[in-house]
Amino acid sequence: MAMNVQRNTDRISRVQAPVIPIVGGWISEHPNTISLGQGMVHYAAPAQVFRAISTAVSDDPRVDKYGLVRGNADLLNTIQLKLANDNQICIDDRQCIIFTSGSNMGFVNTVLAIGDVEDEIILLSPYYFNHEMAIELAGCRPVVVATNSNYQIDLDRLESAITSRTRAIVTVSPNNPTGAVYPREALIAVNEMCRLHNVYHVSDEAYEYFIYGDDDHFSPASLSDVADHTISLFSLSKAYGMAGWRCAYQVVPAHLETAINKIQDTNLVCPPIISQIAAQAALQVGSEWCREKIAGFRQVRDLVLDELSTLGDRCRVPKPDGAFYALLQLSTNESDMALVEQLIRDYGVAVMPGSAFGDTSRCSLRVAFGALQPNAVAEGVGRLVSGLRKLI
Repeated sequence: MAMNVQRNTDRISRVQAPVIPIVGGWISEHPNTISLGQGMVHYAAPAQVFRAISTAVSDDPRVDKYGLVRGNADLLNTIQLKLANDNQICIDDRQCIIFTSGSNMGFVNTVLAIGDVEDEIILLSPYYFNHEMAIELAGCRPVVVATNSNYQIDLDRLESAITSRTRAIVTVSPNNPTGAVYPREALIAVNEMCRLHNVYHVSDEAYEYFIYGDDDHFSPASLSDVADHTISLFSLSKAYGMAGWRCAYQVVPAHLETAINKIQDTNLVCPPIISQIAAQAALQVGSEWCREKIAGFRQVRDLVLDELSTLGDRCRVPKPDGAFYALLQLSTNESDMALVEQLIRDYGVAVMPGSAFGDTSRCSLRVAFGALQPNAVAEGVGRLVSGLRKLI
């Protein structure tokens, strides 16, 4: 018994401490800090969401009851229409939609369903830190494969990382923390690689509408004959301004439905009915509402890049074509966590350390420009540039 407890303790100790609360603590000690840290949007959910919730609280008896583990039928039908219209994913009997309390839950469901202890799941670095944490907590092994200097997929390096214990390759496009958008051809190649090696392609598409380049968003599950090995994750947190509502959904192969139902029933019983009502109202408003809200982000992105360019060779920023992040590569021997603390303490601006996202070969910082109005972003980036001029 004691040995098992020690093994569990050792495994959990390997999981990194959540960095957002650490940075949040420093911010709380320094009032008037401008935060370019957390990944949210500055706008609220559609008005129709609040009206639907108000009506439901007054009149809908379902709100206080349990529901189905996958989500109610009306919501799942609405999601199916969205997937067909926006992602060209046509759901058939080879696939299953599951509504989750946030996309992180969808990822945890996935890891627990497909992985056993010591199985391997490949992440592309820099990666979304909650993915790495979930893999470690499940007792699986994250295998980290570096992207190239522009944060794009190195297909040869990726294939060489596949072993007999590999269960999945995870892609996040548009990407957190880099803002990179993986080209359609690269995602097709990854998906085909997964098919050939009999592993899953987990495609995280939380930022699907945040695209600033010439290419449209591409969903790997829209390809023919990929349903059996493709798992797609979607979220309403970002584009619909609903981070606190915990509304997301996943598309999984039908052969995983029973396993994920068991996992979700154990953890959640069912998605909260009130969140399902909110999600259905938002999805019925539609993606054009999101695109109108997001339209101004390109200009804010350009403002951030222009300001950072004044640092010259000390700061390299591969151009982000999606999401609302930029990951700065700094020419310095300073640790990123030390810089983050100094920037908050002495310059009143907060960013996130790149090491939290697995970017440990250099000093890097993630800037998030979605949560504030453009004038506040400009002020924050100005403080950041002033600080970096002195600190690196």
